[in-house]
Amino acid sequence: MRAPFRIIFEQRSETPRYLSGFVPLVSVLAALLAGAIFLMATGYSVSETYSNMLQDGFFSSRGLTDTLGLSTVLICMGISAAFAFQMNLYNIGGEGQGYLGMIGGAWAGLALGPHLPSVVMIPALLLIGAAAGAAWIFIPAFVRARLGTSEIVTTLLLTYIGASLVNHFIYTPNSYFRAPDVVFPMGRTVADSAKLTAIGSTRMYPTFFLVVVLAVFLYWVVKRTEFGYRIQVIADSPRAAQYAGMNARRTTMQVMLISGALAGFGGATLIVGEFGKLDPGITMLGYGYAGIVIAALARNNFAAIIVSGILFSGLRVGGDKLQITTDTPIHIGVMLQGAILLFALGGEAFRRYKIRAVRMQAVTQ
Repeated sequence: MRAPFRIIFEQRSETPRYLSGFVPLVSVLAALLAGAIFLMATGYSVSETYSNMLQDGFFSSRGLTDTLGLSTVLICMGISAAFAFQMNLYNIGGEGQGYLGMIGGAWAGLALGPHLPSVVMIPALLLIGAAAGAAWIFIPAFVRARLGTSEIVTTLLLTYIGASLVNHFIYTPNSYFRAPDVVFPMGRTVADSAKLTAIGSTRMYPTFFLVVVLAVFLYWVVKRTEFGYRIQVIADSPRAAQYAGMNARRTTMQVMLISGALAGFGGATLIVGEFGKLDPGITMLGYGYAGIVIAALARNNFAAIIVSGILFSGLRVGGDKLQITTDTPIHIGVMLQGAILLFALGGEAFRRYKIRAVRMQAVTQ
């Protein structure tokens, strides 16, 4: 039996501006609806769960500062992914580049920290962490620019090597990064000059404001500079860029190296901030993968990434505290993040295409 209607997708000649904000908003609401259905199906109270998440993540002083503190690294990972996405490059390995940023930052804090004052040591540590992240993406960037090899595969595979390096440096006896004379293997704490003081009694550090300024600066770079214009031209029309004399290979290398440096910078903020040492627990937190979702929800807009990063951080903080305040599964926060990604990606179809139902013509015999 033949269906009387056929669904067709027509690409929009011009996307209405209101859809740029409407699609992410609807994505979040749809994800909350999906979460509500899951909670009801498993016998948990929707209102109690969501009110507790909002209270613990946004509407209490402790919860809000915890959210802003966690959002520091998440915003960094989001702008790292978004910077590569600007040129249709898919840096899926921000997680691994963040590991290398932690390793580089921890080395700097241990080796240089005892000899330098904080005013020099903190910037040096962050820059060394960024350099380590850039170095980790160098091979994927080179083979992408020179050979056209998919950066998705190479950046992702290097993430697992980065995780193995973190574990190697902590669990190997007499490792430079391992704390001596401890029962359970853990990292050595960096020198005091390599650590920032938290704001008050919170888990929020001044790096939050630094990362926000960095996101705004990148927004300006992409929208207002010749480098940003070159990125957009190469992304939209590689052939036109070639005719205009733009070097796509060099720009590809630059964009990917900057993307890796941003992820490494995010890893280094954990050294000067909450962690203060190389911690193998970082491999279980998935900050780099969350950054991809944050960038997708913000549609690679650096200013919007600040908002989506804080939103995701609040979901994580509120979700982590659920088992303390209720018996709700702690993974509800992670599930909501995944649902937001799915709906955000699906929403792009409505932003780029008109969807119409067309009546099928009857076939005459």
